[in-house]
Amino acid sequence: MRKINLHIRKFEPNAQATGTISTLASCHSKRMKQPALQPAPNEPHSLDRVTFGGRIRAARKRFGWTLQDLANASGVSITTISRAERGLLALGYENFSALAHALQLDMGSLFAQEGVDAEPFSAPVVTRAGQGVVYWGEAFAYEFLASSVVGKQMIPSVGLVHARDIKGLGDFARHAGEEFLYVISGAVEVHFETGEQQLLRQGDSIYFDSRIGHAYKSVSKQLARIVGVTTSESGMMRLAKADKQKPTRTRQSRSNAIESTAMKQKKTAGKALSPPRKTGSRAKRNITSS
Repeated sequence: MRKINLHIRKFEPNAQATGTISTLASCHSKRMKQPALQPAPNEPHSLDRVTFGGRIRAARKRFGWTLQDLANASGVSITTISRAERGLLALGYENFSALAHALQLDMGSLFAQEGVDAEPFSAPVVTRAGQGVVYWGEAFAYEFLASSVVGKQMIPSVGLVHARDIKGLGDFARHAGEEFLYVISGAVEVHFETGEQQLLRQGDSIYFDSRIGHAYKSVSKQLARIVGVTTSESGMMRLAKADKQKPTRTRQSRSNAIESTAMKQKKTAGKALSPPRKTGSRAKRNITSS
């Protein structure tokens, strides 16, 4: 009998050609909901949990803070911070943005590629296909774009929504700024803590105030791919927040001043429209006396 040798060649997706998030989407399976801590060989721009946690710990140590100090400054629990620092927990946007704000870390520095120092934003930044830095969060696999610079007003990313359900209010993110989402493929349900829900399909988009609790989940057979942009808190939003935080007496005084000014203007207008006083009798008396 003639012996036949079969050579089976393993197919490996090209991350640079298809895009890192595209590769994650095509390789999706149930076991990928718990990804390995180390990046895959064909994903050199992945940011694993251990490296990410090390950056949080290093920044905390520079401040000389304990876990309790950072928890007080950020509003994130000690347990969550501790597990994240040890690479045992993936954080959602609300938590890692709160930690970054408390530690005065720019998002560009927090999600910069390993071994690459983020530079100040001073010129156009190009991110080639598949060259974004991927971080696997609680509900998203984020591919952060333009992560090589700091000082940006927007945080752009390409995302893979791997959440399939929303268990409760703990799954809702809340953070300063505004948020935009555009669906590249698949379908996403956007839930708000107000009870509102929006179903977005390929080509649909949504823009909202990200201080309102919000959560996403994929509802299509394949995990949804999206483009997401978050912004820092705008000047108008800061002014509105400052006005709300002022004492009630100050706001009431302003209201009273406005009302008083309106009343004065009304009286002035009334005088201008009133008929002139009669002067006939006085004129008659003057004629008689002369």
